[in-house]
Amino acid sequence: MSLPQIAGVLIGLVLVYYILGVVVSTLVQIINESLETRGLALEKYLLQIAGDKLIDLTNLPQIKALRPIRYANWWNVFGAGVEEKRVEKIPASTLVDAFFDLSGLSCKASYTADELVAVLNQLPESEGKQAMLRWVQQGVTDLKELKGRASDYFTGLLSQASATFKARARSLVIILSLLITLLLGTDTIQLAKDLWTDSGLRALADAQANVVASQPNAQGNIPQITDLVNSLTAYSLRIGWWHAQSLPAGGNVLSWLGFVVLKLLGLGITAVAVSQGSSFWYDLLKKLTGQRDRVAVDSAEAAG
Repeated sequence: MSLPQIAGVLIGLVLVYYILGVVVSTLVQIINESLETRGLALEKYLLQIAGDKLIDLTNLPQIKALRPIRYANWWNVFGAGVEEKRVEKIPASTLVDAFFDLSGLSCKASYTADELVAVLNQLPESEGKQAMLRWVQQGVTDLKELKGRASDYFTGLLSQASATFKARARSLVIILSLLITLLLGTDTIQLAKDLWTDSGLRALADAQANVVASQPNAQGNIPQITDLVNSLTAYSLRIGWWHAQSLPAGGNVLSWLGFVVLKLLGLGITAVAVSQGSSFWYDLLKKLTGQRDRVAVDSAEAAG
């Protein structure tokens, strides 16, 4: 057992995890953009602010201008069919201004407490309305101070919307990592065995890892990933079920039980690893291949 051999196995495993991580992250991006999950998560919290006037709020010019432009459907990548999607991010200051426009509080420079209550009561029931009324009842009638309190309140809601989206996206990553692992049958234990016994495969994995680590960012593309898979599987790295599996000989029950347990363990390790995301494995590849140190040296030399 030698350190270079161990390092070669580790680099090969990390490379495979990165490849599968890119596939998962690409699928997650497609699903999130197609279903507008970030926009839907935000609208859930905007509803707390605007109530039944949610559509009116999101159609205000300062909010509408924030809508992302994307392909109308996946097949529009072959054409130019784009459309506005649900707004996904709103600066708190913009949301405050929009809420004041929606409520009509932007019409005057100052209001009495009774005038503020009258204006706010025209809004539909919502947490945003009740918060504003509570502050007015507490004696806050200066519009600047009301905007400050609304900004703090809206900032908290926007943070919750972001956290909600991230939690849902994380769940999707975990589910897809498990599905992709099971679909391909990518067994970490089998991969480690292949890499351990084949020096040529370790050398190829190291070369490909250096190519990946030299990229400017972690987000690869599907053609590149396909090329990586083809080059590795050409050396019999068993990433998919379609490659020959080492089945136990004979009908010994204990042999088959051990095989199944190890296979499930290997698949489980892969699924957990892939769910960490391509960025995690990309950074680790940079460390293992020394690319990060090379970048630092190049930057220092350029600065000098």
